[in-house]
Amino acid sequence: MSDFGTDKNTQFAEDKAKNKFDELAGSAQQQFGEFVDSPKHQVKGAVKKYAAQASDAVSDVTEAVRNNPLTGLVAAGAVGIVLGLLLGRK
Repeated sequence: MSDFGTDKNTQFAEDKAKNKFDELAGSAQQQFGEFVDSPKHQVKGAVKKYAAQASDAVSDVTEAVRNNPLTGLVAAGAVGIVLGLLLGRK
């Protein structure tokens, strides 16, 4: 059973490292685009950077819910109620 937990922790660390690398690569590409005045490179770099940040946030939330499922259940219920209220308006 401890091997399963170790595998999950290793996977989490690998995902965090990959996301940080992608974020830095996107930032570098964005700065390169600014340096050579290329909107194409600026946009591609920004997309890569922000996609990595979003993926990192999802990994953090996933890990938090995995460690404390009751809190995740309460948060999901609250989001469901708010969406239901917003979408149910006429």
